[in-house]
Amino acid sequence: MSTLPRSLAFLCLWLAANLGADAAELRVFAAASLADALGEIGRDYTTSSGDQVLLNLAASSALARQLKEGASADVFFSADEARMDELARAGLLATATRRTLLGNTLVVVVNAERGAPVAAAADLAGGTIRRLALAEPTTVPAGIYAKAWLERAGLWPAVEKKVVGTENVRACLAAVEAGNADAGIVYKTDALISKKVKIAFEVRAAEGPKIAYPVAVLLGARQREAARRFVDYLASPKSAAVFIKHGFLLSGRNP
Repeated sequence: MSTLPRSLAFLCLWLAANLGADAAELRVFAAASLADALGEIGRDYTTSSGDQVLLNLAASSALARQLKEGASADVFFSADEARMDELARAGLLATATRRTLLGNTLVVVVNAERGAPVAAAADLAGGTIRRLALAEPTTVPAGIYAKAWLERAGLWPAVEKKVVGTENVRACLAAVEAGNADAGIVYKTDALISKKVKIAFEVRAAEGPKIAYPVAVLLGARQREAARRFVDYLASPKSAAVFIKHGFLLSGRNP
């Protein structure tokens, strides 16, 4: 009788130790615009699988540079195909795992309380907009997309000198929130998380660039199989519902 509690205690310790040993720690490098959706998905995934999801969030260009310089990670989730292509050319991807999951939309935002009067693209070239925040338009996907739209609209020469470049799309949003820019161009998903900005107008898909979010397992992943399972989970209906809730478009369903 007296040995039963000890046996149960030993069994519990053995299970805890062995279950913990089986759990993986996944290092996921992901675009800053994915922060909220991936945070929620990562928590759900940890609950269901036991694997820990560690997010490194920044501009896709900065993350790609870190990976090419030798940073260790298991999964890369980019805000554009070009950064993923860079890693493919460098031989850093498990190419069979690459898939494009999401799309997004560009919007122009102004401060919610004292925002400049902006109703159309041409207003960005007007005198009321002195500072226009963009994620860095030469390197960061959100800024590259925004510049491509402005060039297509014939507005880039008129607004180029007004541009305030930021390190990523969340920093662009913060500049408008703080009043350090009169307007900004961000993803719709980022605008939806903030009560300090309002959407002045949305860029129609036919007028803007195609925005794509590819994901892949990295060839040097320490947790290759666990990373594959997580990428599969990102493509699951459960994850799709979270992405949609946060304003993302599913790949192939852009308006």
